[in-house]
Amino acid sequence: MFDQFGLLPIDVTLGVVAAWLVLGIGGLFLQNTRVITQYIFPAGAIGSLALTLAGLGGLTETSVAILPLGLPDLPFHLRMDALSSFFLLLLGGASIGISLFSVGYFRSMERGTLALLCLEYHVFLAAMALVFLADDAYMFMVAWESMALSSYFLVTTDHDQPEVRRAGFLYLLIAHVGAIAILMSFGVMQGGHGDYTFGTMRHTHLSNFWASATFLLALFGFGAKAGILPMHAWLPEAHPAAPSPVSAMMSGIMLKTAIYGILRVTMDLLDTQLWWWGVLALALGLITALFGVIFAAVQVDMKRLLAYSSIENIGIILVGIGLTLIFHSFHKDALAALALTATLYHALNHAFMKSLLFLGTGSVLHATGERQLGKLGGLIHKMPKLALLMLVGTLAIAGLPPLNGFVSEWLLLQAFLLSPGLPQPYLNMLVPIAAAALVLAGALAGYVMVKFYGVIFLGQPRDEKLSNVHDEGIHDAGIWERIGMLFMVVVCLALGVFPTIVILHIDFVTEMLVHHSLGASAAKTGWLLLTPIQAERASYGPLILLVIMVAGGLFTVLAVKKYYHGRLRRGPAWDCGYPAQTARMQDTAEGFGQPIRQIFEWFMGVIRDVPTPFDLHPRYHAETHDRLWNLFYVPIKQLNEMVGNQVGKLQHGRIHIYLLYSFVTLLALLAFIQ
Repeated sequence: MFDQFGLLPIDVTLGVVAAWLVLGIGGLFLQNTRVITQYIFPAGAIGSLALTLAGLGGLTETSVAILPLGLPDLPFHLRMDALSSFFLLLLGGASIGISLFSVGYFRSMERGTLALLCLEYHVFLAAMALVFLADDAYMFMVAWESMALSSYFLVTTDHDQPEVRRAGFLYLLIAHVGAIAILMSFGVMQGGHGDYTFGTMRHTHLSNFWASATFLLALFGFGAKAGILPMHAWLPEAHPAAPSPVSAMMSGIMLKTAIYGILRVTMDLLDTQLWWWGVLALALGLITALFGVIFAAVQVDMKRLLAYSSIENIGIILVGIGLTLIFHSFHKDALAALALTATLYHALNHAFMKSLLFLGTGSVLHATGERQLGKLGGLIHKMPKLALLMLVGTLAIAGLPPLNGFVSEWLLLQAFLLSPGLPQPYLNMLVPIAAAALVLAGALAGYVMVKFYGVIFLGQPRDEKLSNVHDEGIHDAGIWERIGMLFMVVVCLALGVFPTIVILHIDFVTEMLVHHSLGASAAKTGWLLLTPIQAERASYGPLILLVIMVAGGLFTVLAVKKYYHGRLRRGPAWDCGYPAQTARMQDTAEGFGQPIRQIFEWFMGVIRDVPTPFDLHPRYHAETHDRLWNLFYVPIKQLNEMVGNQVGKLQHGRIHIYLLYSFVTLLALLAFIQ
């Protein structure tokens, strides 16, 4: 693609990274709102487009580079292969829409704050790209920590609010704990050979014990960034605190850096994969998915709802990784390729679906100033264009055909259903149970999205300030915001309607990791029909389905106009005998979540405020609390405080006591040396 210009995909990628850094620094020094919003962010979107093209080109060829940076004798090694190119493609594609949306979203931000945000935003993009390019442990950790720090500053944009500072601190703390585990996993793979490059690690043979230690450290470290249970606590706190485009980048793109890390370490750097790794990943993924969707169903904050939905989708992706490891360890490479294809497809889908929804919530928040679902409603009348764009994202993430969310979940379910007998007997019992749990998570996700879209856009406004339809303060999304979201909508539709073309590009990654591809069977009957394994076993025609749906809709409209024209009578909907319809007659966000809260009350720390028959102003209120917080994080906090108090007793403020400490330490060192 770039050969005619004498450029390799890695050269273009590094050029985009450099351009993003220059744009961020330029915005910081210029501190001009008009320049930043109308020139710098669109230029960043152009860089994202170039990165997308570079990712497409890098799928078919591997290129390497060594940068004259770093420390003496420790230069930065870079490598762009099929795996890194796929995730660079994801990064570039999703950030196009987010950057275009940001042109309109940040237009009203204070100049100084916007200048800092511009720098942090583009450093964040550049750091994520370098994570995907890194080919040695040193470069990877530098890029990983740069990504963590820049995203922390983005999360704490509104740092004057105490809850934002708390959310940012929690995110940074868990991110650094995870980084330590990642660094330790690299240390185990390096094995004292003195070479920190990934190339050497690929050729280092580890025993099953040390390979398992590496896998567990990587799963914990990257899981902390991805939001896998029980390291998920930062995610529902950081997303509501961050600006909506930042939430879109963190959920849609940054979480995928952790998925990339797990795949890179487990499927590429380690030369062996054990079947029980897959069982562990599969179990953790199912628990994470069910936990996320259950808690999403009871949320009353729209951004927290989407944050828990992200936990659910990360769980689904981890299920796919676990299934891939199980099949690959038993040398069932065709099924491993199917599971890995579904995993990568869902990662790509989630980047666009969830970014679209987070961007839409940003427009709602800008227009109404409200984030609480209990105060929203009826916005389809005031924001019809936004409502239409959000409807596509809602249907996609609910897994409805012919949109993209259905394809990846359908492929993953096919991997479960087509699995033959496995050598381990209890695995044959686990696979059907896991498939049932996956279907349950998908059904609950649809329930959550009905609540999300219905409460925000349908019915009547629940708050007095939203009740006036002609209120000038509530406006539809701006032109740049709509362009960014429309781009996401088009991609969601394209990924759903043309899955065979997407799978043919994913084949380069599956060939690299499991030495098998799905494209030959998927495209056996042509690009109109998707056949994962065999046409007689399962097939899906998304474009045919789309044509049938559109034709059916048009036929219905034309039939009504032709045969019932003039005989239609409009009247008010049946109101159950109540002449005055008010917003209090509608289902609330709490009402939608009540059945889930009742079923899983044993799992949730539910606090209820129930009125009595004698209350003059009855009020019902219920809150859910994460029991895992009390189970894991509160004891750690208490232990830290206890240790801190004991250590604090050593500080007396007296110089002779400190000299005594030094003398005792010196004696202990001398005794140890002898």
